[in-house]
Parts: sequence; C-alpha cells; structure tokens
Amino acid sequence: MDDLTGFQRDLLYVIAGQEQPSGQDVKEEVEQYYSSEINHGRLYPNLDTVVNKELVEKGQLDRRTNYYDITSEGLETLDERREWESQYVDF
Repeated sequence: MDDLTGFQRDLLYVIAGQEQPSGQDVKEEVEQYYSSEINHGRLYPNLDTVVNKELVEKGQLDRRTNYYDITSEGLETLDERREWESQYVDF
C-alpha cells in the first residue's frame, strides 16, 4: 500500500464498498467525498494502476461499460492499512 497515492487508496475503498461498480459509479462516489469533479484523465489512469497492481479486477458489463471488483489482495492491502492506522488513531 505504501506505493499507492491517497487517491488510489480511496478508489480501493469505494470499490470494496460496492458490488462491481462501473467507472461512472466509482467517479460519482469519489466526487461526493472530494466535493469536486473528478475528470476522466485522473480517474481512469488511477483505476488502471490499481488493476495493474492486481488490487482490483476489471471486467466488462457491455461494450461501453466496465466494472471493477476488489481482489483478495486488494482487501488484504486495505486490512493492512487499517491495522497500521489503528496504531496511531484508535476510535
């Protein structure tokens, strides 16, 4: 996880929290959190990065729409991050 940007990490959380969201679904969720528009030039290269790192799988819903699904390695990465954070912040 240490080689991911905060934005990429946020993408993992969004994808893990939904059932095979489309890129548009991910975009809408992230835009709500950031309270600003996320353009395609930022979103899709970062989605490709987490796919290439095998943290997310990319599939096709139809000829125009892809879906994203968290992998077991992606979930493990999020668990490790939460464990690391809990050393410093305990709610």
